[in-house]
Amino acid sequence: MSHHLDSPIARQDIRLDITDLYVFRGQTGTVFVINVCHSIFGPIPAPGYHPEGMYEFKVDANNDAIEEVTYRLTFDERDAQGNQRYVVRCITGKDAVDPHAPGVVVAEGTTGKATVTPAGLRVWADKAGDPFWIEPDVLHAVGHAFQDGTTVNLSGWDPAGAKNLFAGHTVYSIVLEVPDQELFALTCGSRRVGVWAVSTLATDAGGWRSINRVGLPMIHPLFTQFNEDLGNRLNAGRPSDDFATYGETVIKAVAGAVAANGTAEDPRAYAEKVAHRFFPNMLPYEIGTPAAFGFADWNGRSLTDNAPNVMFSLAANTPIQLGIGKESVTSKPSSTFPYVPSAHTKTATA
Repeated sequence: MSHHLDSPIARQDIRLDITDLYVFRGQTGTVFVINVCHSIFGPIPAPGYHPEGMYEFKVDANNDAIEEVTYRLTFDERDAQGNQRYVVRCITGKDAVDPHAPGVVVAEGTTGKATVTPAGLRVWADKAGDPFWIEPDVLHAVGHAFQDGTTVNLSGWDPAGAKNLFAGHTVYSIVLEVPDQELFALTCGSRRVGVWAVSTLATDAGGWRSINRVGLPMIHPLFTQFNEDLGNRLNAGRPSDDFATYGETVIKAVAGAVAANGTAEDPRAYAEKVAHRFFPNMLPYEIGTPAAFGFADWNGRSLTDNAPNVMFSLAANTPIQLGIGKESVTSKPSSTFPYVPSAHTKTATA
């Protein structure tokens, strides 16, 4: 999984469980997408978006791993038809880090309908197909390798029988497309940015509790499948503190797997480079360019990038293939707004 059901806290209410973050070039600007409320969890009484939560896209524009721009979405309760009203706010400068900052309302709308503002901002939120794919046997073998310091044991696995765990499943997407000129103005002209997304829940004391945080894909499947406390902790905090907080944990896990594979003369030195690449946990992107999440470079993430192959192979320092690709996704992404696959009836079980 990328971030699907990635920690005990996230599983308490999957409306706040961010499964994936995507950033790519759209028709009119930069597209930010997060998915929540995955159907693999099973039926829930009120699917969609949490009316006491916040969903935020964070943008670092000066490489200090602290946000200069926040786009925040909040949702009302579901109406009789299951629709939810939403408000989009933009918070900039020093206020971008403050969950209580009011910001400026830049869009309002209702789920299931595209909202387009006079400034060209486009928003869409509703049920969609899950564009992510993963092979469960490879997933669990990778998790054991990094937990136990072993090679990835696929001795009983036949690639010919590879299957997509998420085929036919659905999510609830939030799609935000920001015109390039607006984004450039907010980032003071910076083209190279770092992006992450956060979901938080209001507390009885008037504060906000971090539920999920996602930047790069596949961090949780690599390191937290069998360490749920680490999963909870990775979902809190902020990118600027990531290496100091989690660097040594990741270094030990990567070094153990690489040493078992025998693919580096100095496994720890290799692991240190990987940890510095993983942290701070942000998705880098150059505004106005095609997204590509590959081995050589990370530049955003499109809806069809094979993130598991890239991250598993990089961390293990040896090729790891799922045996499946984008062809295993039941419903395909679109080239036009809102880009995400259409929702469909679940045809596979997990």
